[in-house]
Amino acid sequence: MDPVKRSLITLHITVILLGGTGLFSNIIPLSATDITFGRSVFACLCLAVFMRLAGETFRLNNKRDYGIALLLGGLMAVHWVTYFAAMQYAGVAVGMIALFTFPVITVLIEPFFEKIRLVWQDFFSALIVFVGVALLVPEISLENEVTLGVLTGIFSAVLYALRNLLHRQHFSHYSGAKAMAWQILVVIACLLPFASEHLSDATFDTWLLLAVLGSMFTAVPHALIATALIHLRAKTFSLIACMQPLYGVILAMLILHESPGWKALIGGILVTSASIYETMNAQRLHKQDK
Repeated sequence: MDPVKRSLITLHITVILLGGTGLFSNIIPLSATDITFGRSVFACLCLAVFMRLAGETFRLNNKRDYGIALLLGGLMAVHWVTYFAAMQYAGVAVGMIALFTFPVITVLIEPFFEKIRLVWQDFFSALIVFVGVALLVPEISLENEVTLGVLTGIFSAVLYALRNLLHRQHFSHYSGAKAMAWQILVVIACLLPFASEHLSDATFDTWLLLAVLGSMFTAVPHALIATALIHLRAKTFSLIACMQPLYGVILAMLILHESPGWKALIGGILVTSASIYETMNAQRLHKQDK
């Protein structure tokens, strides 16, 4: 098979796996913190094995990079916990749609990190996302779990956007596996004090699900991304990655029998459309700057 076609297929499988992570928020009978901690342990072990096979070490270039790894890992820890919490509150479909406001959030906060000016299209995208999120919210009350889940998902999206911008500026000179391994190692250190007794008392089936989540749905996708990008442009990956909420919603409907209402579906279409537009626009502007 042609390497490009094989990479495209690999990338779609990767995005499906990443979209499937949300299912574990409902399948695993643990808190968001415990799920994140267990996921991170198995993911870090798998990435360490991958790095070993690739001949990489954990050593970073300088002391500054260790500090950056701590910052990125801290952001990742809170992002992952709020990611699972959002879906436990609002359901996988709505929680994942709320998280995918991050491409537009990234565009709005990017000028604080780089010399980039916002244009009117960016504000239009933000407006579209705002309307989409409004359709997800059943009522303006934190006592409503769906509303709380949407807000938690947006907070998670802000953290993810911050992490991505900082990573691109200060940590992108490391391979994907090495960068993720270091950040996940920090996640483990951050969450260790907060891991509950429920995790140590978990059944074998629960630990098996955590192992599957940490390996097949976390470590493997990130390793596959690094492989696929050898033959594909970053733009292709970004656009296909925008399909993650679509895959996540479909999996939630098929496996968890969730049935998001028409407002949630329309809101999801608006949020995803704005994400795809901003992804394409960012790549076009990046190409013009070269």
